[in-house]
Amino acid sequence: MTLLPIHLLGSPVLRERAREVPEVTHQVRHLVDDLFHTMRTDGGVGLAANQVGVAERVAVVDTGNDPLILINPVILERSGSQVDEEGCLSIPEVFADVERAQHVLIETTTLDGARTRVEADGFRARAIQHEIDHLDGILFLDRLSPLKRRMLTRKWQKMRAGSVGYTREVVPKGG
Repeated sequence: MTLLPIHLLGSPVLRERAREVPEVTHQVRHLVDDLFHTMRTDGGVGLAANQVGVAERVAVVDTGNDPLILINPVILERSGSQVDEEGCLSIPEVFADVERAQHVLIETTTLDGARTRVEADGFRARAIQHEIDHLDGILFLDRLSPLKRRMLTRKWQKMRAGSVGYTREVVPKGG
């Protein structure tokens, strides 16, 4: 497994709608392994392929029970509402309360290439929605009021002052 560099706010790939995956190949399975490895090493609970520079509809979610692979995911149903703090590995150290559906029913493709449905509530539903947003070129900042978005964008720019490029390497803790 490989630790992949994470694309940061400002990288054009984060604003692209990722391409459908025509079939689950060895390369897609390898990408899934690398996404899980990168996400876990960096302390995240979800990671989309475009966050590592691959504009394909592949993401992973692991909120602590039953890791989930999202390949060509589609949200079929949303219900309820929840507001809670979100962050993003592509916008480190920036957090905000975001409203999301409390419950989702999604359809996704398994590593065997079969379509399956998954229901999720609460934090897991939030993480799934966040990652599917990434695959559509949407960041959690886009779900905020214009004022809050401007404030957090300025904070991000201030934190990044003097930084070059739109990627960062993921380094194992203690490494």
